[in-house]
Amino acid sequence: MTARKQARGSKAAQAQQMKDAAEFGDLPPVLIVAAEAAPLAKTGGLADVVGALPKYLKALGVDARIIMPFHRVVKDRYASEATHLFDYLAAPQWEDRFVGIDKLELDGTVYYFVDNEHYFGGPIYTGNNFEGQQYAFFAQAVCDAIPNLDFDPGIIHCNDWHTALVPFKLKARCAREGKRPPVTLLTIHNLAFQGTFGDDLQAIAIGSDERAYAWDLGCWNMMKAGIDTADRVNTVSPTYAQEITTPEFGEGLQDDLRSVCDQGRLWGILNGIDTDTWNPETDVFLAKNYSQDDMAGKAECKRALLEELGLQVDMDAPLIAMVGRLTPQKGIGIAAHVIGTLVHEGAMFVVLGSGDAGLEWQMREAENRNKGRVCSYIGYNNDLSHRIYAASDFFLMPSAFEPCGISQMIAMRYGSLPIVHETGGLKDTVQPYNQFTGEGCGFSFSRFDGDDALGACRKALAAFGDKKAMDRLVQNAMSRDFGFDRCARTYAELYRSMVS
Repeated sequence: MTARKQARGSKAAQAQQMKDAAEFGDLPPVLIVAAEAAPLAKTGGLADVVGALPKYLKALGVDARIIMPFHRVVKDRYASEATHLFDYLAAPQWEDRFVGIDKLELDGTVYYFVDNEHYFGGPIYTGNNFEGQQYAFFAQAVCDAIPNLDFDPGIIHCNDWHTALVPFKLKARCAREGKRPPVTLLTIHNLAFQGTFGDDLQAIAIGSDERAYAWDLGCWNMMKAGIDTADRVNTVSPTYAQEITTPEFGEGLQDDLRSVCDQGRLWGILNGIDTDTWNPETDVFLAKNYSQDDMAGKAECKRALLEELGLQVDMDAPLIAMVGRLTPQKGIGIAAHVIGTLVHEGAMFVVLGSGDAGLEWQMREAENRNKGRVCSYIGYNNDLSHRIYAASDFFLMPSAFEPCGISQMIAMRYGSLPIVHETGGLKDTVQPYNQFTGEGCGFSFSRFDGDDALGACRKALAAFGDKKAMDRLVQNAMSRDFGFDRCARTYAELYRSMVS
């Protein structure tokens, strides 16, 4: 892109920002409630979305701030920079009653922290019943803190089951006090995780003054509480919003979600990616930068990665990558089948991720059986993930279900063509290649099946052998706009619908 084009684009972007700020600047302040937020604490895509949203909402004129637990990983790094606002003692039923509220401004985003060493002094997620206590305590603390913060949020934006008790508790309190509650939004990032615990937790988390407002929560399901009481519910892709109203994807809550949909309270908003962080033109982790207009650096990235990982430096072999959690949801069994077959047809593979011990073993075995052609890096390495996106020719995501997925968006930004199962956000973002028209930006298969996945991969390998087709597909993929500004604007429109 020429400097003149960049200048014109910059002026156009500034003009659009001014227009957006005028349109959304009158929205009430937003408090985003979440268990984690990048870059402070991150275990998955939830943190990326929560961390990016305030920055992009700010460009639209919306004052959006984050409240999250003061996790040990956050406190160790930022305690000296945070300001203590106030503290109090929680209700007697909690094992540790201290609640501290601290504040930090970092890179233009304001964070509030709920401090309690007993509940948040260890891992972000403990994976047992104590995790239910952690986030029930957090939800109560958020509700208690809201009236005492140094700003007055009119919209409370909750994320996943860890925060889903907040809409219920706010409405129960305001109903008891005869007050109008702030409007609430619950974003479902993954319905498979619902915060379902035993009756013993319900006795702690639901106060006696809230029980009159409660209803049948099934097996004490926090996600259900949020779905049934939030003013709006959204998922992170339009297709997933439709899927979760069906028994196949509804995880037992399809009736609740169908009711929310029928009432016009269910939205699907496609996630975005931070295009400053994920940019092959400026990415400091790459062997050589490149752009849509000058792709020469991508080949150098591929050569450098093959050398780094001890793989054969076969530049003519298609390199297929996977980056993410090694869990059944991600279709790792299908991936193992694909690797075991296609490595004998000339493909090479690199896998980066961790998860279920059995699936980690499968990936290690795939490498052991195919030394020099397959690399399985068990664990997570952020710098390496950037190099894998840049070096790979194709990016495999055979997920059983995918609420949104951002890996396929990052892959396309780096010119790596996704091969995906047609579900959720994967279906919304990857247009399959049409060999007759040249349209498309990747490859897909409709059935969650190893042979169907193989068929899609073989179509990809056929395209790899046609340089003209491959070049066009890469250009199509890199032209897609998955910037977070689009996502933030849609959230602002959703906020508007809640207060108008």
